[in-house]
Parts: sequence; structure tokens; C-alpha cells
Amino acid sequence: MYKLILFLLIAVPFGTFAQSSVATGAIYDFSKKTMTLPGVTVRNLNSKKIVSGNAAGKFSINAKVGDLLEFSLIGYVTDTVYLTSLLPKAVYMVDKSNSLNDVDIRGVKINKSILSPDPMAEKYTQMGTGGNLERKKMTDKVGGLSLNLGYGKYKRQQRKEAELEERETYLAEIDENFNEKTIGNLLKLEGDDLKNFMIIYRPSVLKVQSERPFKYSYYIVQAYHAWLKLSPKERKLQDLPDLGKKN
Repeated sequence: MYKLILFLLIAVPFGTFAQSSVATGAIYDFSKKTMTLPGVTVRNLNSKKIVSGNAAGKFSINAKVGDLLEFSLIGYVTDTVYLTSLLPKAVYMVDKSNSLNDVDIRGVKINKSILSPDPMAEKYTQMGTGGNLERKKMTDKVGGLSLNLGYGKYKRQQRKEAELEERETYLAEIDENFNEKTIGNLLKLEGDDLKNFMIIYRPSVLKVQSERPFKYSYYIVQAYHAWLKLSPKERKLQDLPDLGKKN
């Protein structure tokens, strides 16, 4: 009896951990909320794991809280989701034709008064660490120390935003060079074969970053030789198990 209780105490945490290491959900068109998107490529940017959504638009991928998932599909804006939990997700992707155009601000004039010091702002004294105690008194509303609060967090956020902007640049480059027209001119692929080829062999941002300049034509031909070695079944997107069913 004691052995059985000990086994249950050990087995339950491991079972819970195993169930909580998978992120699941469904992917929809943003403008048509109920229309699911099949064949979306889902990448775990932390573990480098890659899967494809099934024909019903559902996905399942190994992940943990804190991971960053990337969702990409031809004709849609690539998006990322930061996992704050492993509850089932509903992901909405925006059609590129519906995305907003960039705003050109080169012709915008800036009022110089915005850059001028505020004449109503109160002065503040610098807080020292030694010397006369009178220099340490807070005689105003703004202390020098308070100006640095959150600075480290702000810098980390700035770096994160810069990394995401750089990633978006690479994704745009990949879309421009790895598309149906470019591949169709090089290979004898069309229809579902062409779409599946593009989903399976779309180069990752890390690969494009590591090989500069990236030779897309050479890569496409290499990928095509690998494609020819796949069986007909392997060339098709495999349906994922129904998320509603328990194993």
C-alpha cells in the first residue's frame, strides 16, 4: 500500500509536467474571424522546433511559458506570440493586403518649441554621497536619483524592439526572394506541391543571417533535390491530432 502511494506521488508531478510542455491552439484569418488557416508554419524561436498547422488550422508544439512562437503563412503578415501560459491559444493573422502602409514622415515639420526646455519646470539639485548634509536634502519635486528608475528595463526593451525590427527586415527579404513566382521560374512545381514545398523549405531567419549574402536561387535548387527524395506522403502536410481528444 505504501509503495502504491509513493508511486502515485512520484508519477503525478511528472504527468502534470508532461501535459504542460505543449502549446496548442487554432489559427484564424483576422478579417474573417471564423475562417481557420491551414498549413501555418509555427516556430518555437527558443527551442527551434518547427511544426505545421493541420487542415483544420490547429497546431500543437512543444513549448514552455516564456517561449516565443512565430506564425508565418504565404500572403499573411508574420506574427509572434509570447507565451504567458500554456492554455489553448486563438491566433489571428492579418492578410498582407489588409495591412497598413508605412507612414512617410520625411516631410513632417517639427515645432522647435517642443525641443526647448520647459520654462515652468522646477530645478533639482544633484544628490551627493558625501560632504555637506545640506546637499542631500530633497528641496524640490524631482530628485536626480529618480531619473534613473527603470532605465535598465527601458534599455532591455529598446534592445528587444531593435531585434524584432531586424527580424522583420529579414522576414521581408525572405518573402521577396522565396515566393511562388521566384520558385516557379526555377522549378517545375505548381499547385499543392508548390505550396507544400514553400512551407517545408522556407529558410529561417537564422539561416539567412548566418549566410550573407544569402544565395536564394542556390538554396532553392538544393531544397528541390531534397524534395525529390521525399516520398509522396512526406511531401504532404501531416494532419495533427484533434486537440479535443485526450490521449
